[in-house]
Amino acid sequence: MNISISLTEVNEELHAKLEGEIDAYTAPKVKESLHPYAEKSGIKIIVDLKEVSYMDSTGLGVFVGLFKTLRANEGNLMLTGLSDRLQRLFEITGLADVMNINSEVEGGV
Repeated sequence: MNISISLTEVNEELHAKLEGEIDAYTAPKVKESLHPYAEKSGIKIIVDLKEVSYMDSTGLGVFVGLFKTLRANEGNLMLTGLSDRLQRLFEITGLADVMNINSEVEGGV
């Protein structure tokens, strides 16, 4: 499967738009693209998942790792545009309780 990743950095924010499926094959690409930014102090990463049609546990693991790295570096993670299916995935794993998840993108990506 394929994943398309579009990144735009504005001041202390990184806007990432993902399209496709996040699974064992594509998750490493997502991690390679986003993780270096998470190591910057105080950055906010906003990830638009509106065009993500599928995510498995490998994809969840990428976001957990990203969240932990950002938190350690006083940064923030916001996930936006989740489909009902992705929203449910984050809810049943308990991640929706600790991560900032919005249904709408602030300011567009």
